[in-house]
Amino acid sequence: MRASWRETLETYKDRRMLTILALGFSSGLPAPLVFSNLSIWLRDVGVSRTEIGLFALVATPYAINFLWAPLLDRLRLPWLTARLGRRRSWALVTQLGLVAAILFLATTDPSQNLAVVALGCVFVTFLSATQDIAIDAYRIDVLEPQRYGAGSAATIWGWHLGGTLVGGAGGLYLAASVGWNGAYAVLALAMGVGIAAVLLSPEPAVRPSAETLAAEEKVTSWLRSRPGLARWPTLGQLCTWGYGAVVAPFADFTRRRGWLLILFFVFIFKLGDALLGRMSGVFYREMGFGLTEIAHVSKVYGLAANFAGVALGGILVARMGQLKALFLSGFLTAATNLTYAWLAVSGKSMGVFIFAVVSDNFTTGLVTVAFVAYLSGLCNVAYTATHYALLASLANLARIWFSASAGAMVDHLDGDWSTFFVFTAFVALLGLPLLLIIMKRFPEKGARHAIPP
Repeated sequence: MRASWRETLETYKDRRMLTILALGFSSGLPAPLVFSNLSIWLRDVGVSRTEIGLFALVATPYAINFLWAPLLDRLRLPWLTARLGRRRSWALVTQLGLVAAILFLATTDPSQNLAVVALGCVFVTFLSATQDIAIDAYRIDVLEPQRYGAGSAATIWGWHLGGTLVGGAGGLYLAASVGWNGAYAVLALAMGVGIAAVLLSPEPAVRPSAETLAAEEKVTSWLRSRPGLARWPTLGQLCTWGYGAVVAPFADFTRRRGWLLILFFVFIFKLGDALLGRMSGVFYREMGFGLTEIAHVSKVYGLAANFAGVALGGILVARMGQLKALFLSGFLTAATNLTYAWLAVSGKSMGVFIFAVVSDNFTTGLVTVAFVAYLSGLCNVAYTATHYALLASLANLARIWFSASAGAMVDHLDGDWSTFFVFTAFVALLGLPLLLIIMKRFPEKGARHAIPP
């Protein structure tokens, strides 16, 4: 049953949405520091397009964070977990680490030692990817399934406040006035927004369903009864903990109908956006736009359009359902990639620049809300961190590794940006046939297996 218009809008008044907004800010802030703004910084000091494209590989932790996500589901941090809970304690530790890692980047010079910059970026992405595990799990645990669309919208609003407005546009303005190193030092302090949200918010109170607990207990009981493990209690405890932390989450997911098709769809759905996003800053500079022009149009106008798309996306998910909203927004996103091809053939046209950025950011807002809500609904609350990290990692793996070739593609095309953007539009359509199959054979069922405490 779909929510009414009144119920949909009332959801945004929930105080939990403010916490999710602030945590989204903390999640988004590091992104431009290792992606879009970093690409501009590197280009300004003479780094080649191919080398800039290869910097996408420093984001690999986002693609493999499911490997250590089970630790965030099961491992307690000394002193902190007892006082803050498992979600907030992990979030706080990673946020403090991010402050230190961003300050380290502020001391580097890419014109002198590119390898040190790359190392600093890896520190930032590892900690940021770990933070994302904790706050994504927090968002899913603290909300009811019918509020996932609104929660996704709040997360994305927060992400763009931190990543697009403060880290992105704010970073460009700061770089233009105090230099890149000074800009990074100031932005490290902005992580305080997420730290405050963690300290001022309650820990989610949910527990797994009896069915999930029974399935896990059946296996752990069998392990404890093995003669070899019975003689070595410590080894037995380690095996049972390892099963619950590592094996059980993946075994649980494979019991879902159509799980292989779902994983493949998640893997390829946002490839087109990945290619476009990695080289957009370089494209703007090569078209002749200055840092402040990029900040005004790409960050400020684009942010406003994205906010509008996110708001409408949350409403579409509530009114149409996750899958229908995902299909519609996915098609529109592919279509708006073509506006960049128009800009490429138009030359330095401010009007076309604004139109391309606004339309792309609007549809990106639509599709991201639907995609995040869909992934959230696939998680079992017993293994929220692991399940969401697995799904998000798959999407990021394709995005990061494929986008690393974006610069080389443009070089191979001899700088033919229009052909490049037409290709990104085609790639963006690849996931839609798979989504149609999922909609027909494996419709959404609100499958969060949880009961209140």
